[in-house]
Amino acid sequence: HVGHYGKPTILSTGMSDMHEVDNAVEILEQSGTPKHSITVLHCTTEYPAPIDEVNLRAMQTIAKNLVVAVGYSDHTLGIEVPAAAVALGAVVIEKHFTLSRNMTGPDHQASLEPDELKEMVSVIRNIERALGDGIKRPTPSEIRNKGVSRKSIVAARSIISGEVLTTDNITVKRPGLGVSPMFWDRLVGSTATRNYDLDEFIDPPYDLEKI
Repeated sequence: HVGHYGKPTILSTGMSDMHEVDNAVEILEQSGTPKHSITVLHCTTEYPAPIDEVNLRAMQTIAKNLVVAVGYSDHTLGIEVPAAAVALGAVVIEKHFTLSRNMTGPDHQASLEPDELKEMVSVIRNIERALGDGIKRPTPSEIRNKGVSRKSIVAARSIISGEVLTTDNITVKRPGLGVSPMFWDRLVGSTATRNYDLDEFIDPPYDLEKI
């Protein structure tokens, strides 16, 4: 019946095994709901849910096996587990909310009070920002710090033109505005083409550019 509408659908899977979850998603698809409109929530149906029964990796198993968006329906105490779920790929978090855990009823003790819910949302938004796009590259702030934080090959003492560069007369120090220590082995054993004062940047070999 639900699948017939073809609307975005959230499917919670407490107390289910993988075969049951697969069947439920298949029924939704066959009834008219496209897979891209289905989000499957991993869930441990206990109030509160014990940490060692959460099994967040099952959420990743669902995503991998069924190729659907996934989320987490949380019944643990606190906000650590839903935050971890977001870091592992959850796009939906369901969390019980109460005005007071002292209220009567089965769900209140496993629910968040207003200030805690606000904190959870803030933490999740920060995690989403921190996840980034997955491309490994220097960030704008790292680029600004690169010259200061990295090191260069410099003279460890005064060096005379024609002197062989060795581990005794060159060293590495900040800032990183000269030749990178990555080229240390290329410089050791070469000959100084000019005089150097203490701490002066060593010129690159003829076939290298300064980096």
